[in-house]
Amino acid sequence: MAYFPAFLKLDNKKILIVGGGNIALEKLQHLLDFTQDIVVIAQEFSDEMLAMMQTYNISYEQRAYKVGDIAIYAIVVVAVDDIALQGAIFKESKQYNCLCNAVDATEFCDFIFPSYIKKGDLTVAVSTSGSSPAMAKHLRIYLQKMIPDSIVEFLQEMKELRVTLPKGKERMKMLDAKAKKYIENWSK
Repeated sequence: MAYFPAFLKLDNKKILIVGGGNIALEKLQHLLDFTQDIVVIAQEFSDEMLAMMQTYNISYEQRAYKVGDIAIYAIVVVAVDDIALQGAIFKESKQYNCLCNAVDATEFCDFIFPSYIKKGDLTVAVSTSGSSPAMAKHLRIYLQKMIPDSIVEFLQEMKELRVTLPKGKERMKMLDAKAKKYIENWSK
């Protein structure tokens, strides 16, 4: 079954990452595009993971995961090779109503990380529902080349217009025409 595409507002949502290796680093890098309210627990950390956590002032504990660690988190990302631990944390997450992502084990995932493009306020996500992360990655790279960097300024202008112009059909028509024209001009 395919995953439902949704964009979550992470304000006031604490996130726990369990793991300190390369995959945990990748998940941390993605999450840092959207929040810094992240804690990491791992028995060992790669040098890159330590550097990233120190650069962004991310809290971490060097120890094994303990039952109950996820009680205060809205989201947990389990980035360890131990499949039994992935399954146990996923099962535990249900009693805390905590969303869980276990890397490379979709059966232990409430959500998956899509391949995405982020340019200012624009976020474009690509997913194959886990059937081919490689395809999602290459499609993201292809799409990323198509989107001009000027999109950042354009979206800022559109945001300001939405705030300053009175709501109504005229505003909707004008903003729609402006967006259409922008896309037509970039695709020439």
